[in-house]
Amino acid sequence: DCHQYTNRSCEECLKNVTCLWCASSRRCMEYPVRRILPPADLCELRSARWGVCWVNFEALIIAMSVVGGTLLIMLGVCCCCCCCKKKSKRQVLGRPDKDDERAAREREKRRVRQEERRAEMKSRHDEIRRKYGTV
Repeated sequence: DCHQYTNRSCEECLKNVTCLWCASSRRCMEYPVRRILPPADLCELRSARWGVCWVNFEALIIAMSVVGGTLLIMLGVCCCCCCCKKKSKRQVLGRPDKDDERAAREREKRRVRQEERRAEMKSRHDEIRRKYGTV
C-alpha cells in the first residue's frame, strides 16, 4: 500500500513501482493507471515523481518531446539522403531516372524529324537538278 509512505521520503515511496510521489504535498499514492499522466487535482506535473525522485513529469515530457522530435528529424534527413544517394547511384550506373528518360525520348524525336526533313530537302534538290540537267 503506497499511502503508508506518505510524509516519508521519495526514495522509500518509489521503491514500489506502482507508487507516485507528490513532492509538494509529500504524499505517496497509487499511480492512476487508467490515465497516462496524473491529473492536476491529484498532483501537479512539476511535483509528481515516478520511478526516480530526480525527474519530475514536466521535465520527462519535455525531454521525451525533444528526443522524439530529434529522432523524427534524423529519420527525415536519412530518408532524404537515401533518396539522393539512390538517384546519384542510378546516374552513375547508367540507369537514368524518369526526367532523363523523357529528355532522351524528346531528343530522339527531334533527331528523327530532322533526318526526315534532310531526306525531303535532298529529294527536292535532286528533282531540281534532274529538271535542269545538272546531275
